[in-house]
Amino acid sequence: MLTDAEFAIVAREVKTRSGAVLTKDLAGACEVRLAPLSRREGFGSVAELLSAARIRPDGALYAAIADALAQSETRFFRDKANFARLRNELLPKAIQRRGHERVRIWSAACATGQEAYSVAMTIEELRNQGQAVAAEIVATDMSERLITKARSGLYTQFEVQRGLPIRTLIAYFEKTGDLWRIADRLRATVRYEQHNLLKHPGALGQFDIIFCCHVLNSFDEPTRAATFQRLADALAPEGVIVLGAGETAPEGVEGLVVENGVVRKGAARKAA
Repeated sequence: MLTDAEFAIVAREVKTRSGAVLTKDLAGACEVRLAPLSRREGFGSVAELLSAARIRPDGALYAAIADALAQSETRFFRDKANFARLRNELLPKAIQRRGHERVRIWSAACATGQEAYSVAMTIEELRNQGQAVAAEIVATDMSERLITKARSGLYTQFEVQRGLPIRTLIAYFEKTGDLWRIADRLRATVRYEQHNLLKHPGALGQFDIIFCCHVLNSFDEPTRAATFQRLADALAPEGVIVLGAGETAPEGVEGLVVENGVVRKGAARKAA
């Protein structure tokens, strides 16, 4: 297991680079996840990796360490109520507001892409039912490693079994050896970009719907509030931020109203 001093270095770099707060009980898990990186970089142990990172001036090893520890826990149609609400309420309202323009949807901190592809499947279901849906899906993560996997659209049997009924799997995936690949037509509808939530998303433009689920709860309160404010800045008028089950918006973000797990901006009705 990492020593206290080694873990302190790892925790500091992860928080600085990703915003996530690592607790001491994760020291063993951190060492396990850093071991493959140590081998790839030619070191005999995680301790050697950390020693080299301390003296390397360009910070590349610290960046690789933060990437290796980036949160990757996700699954298809996680929080099913969110996708039911997307299909039945959020998308129809956004389409009505936009008229002939595309609805813009952002999957923030998308990890390996299951959330973004779940949005794409939801939109295709609506189209198959005869609804005209013009939409653009942008998915971002700070981790180049996770973005690369998401772009590939390749998932293991275990990954597709988490959240996908067999009928959905057959409709939207094809078997490729031991893996499953999402249909090219859906893969083409998602634009993946590398973006760190600690930076302002101005270059991404504004969005009608932002998914940011099970990410901010790993931040401390000041970082959480500042990150949420940046998300709010990326909302189009009357846009919404969708949170994970049980999550709430942080205090101190102005101009937003929370309604049943969805955070609204603009013309939302104020709570009594």
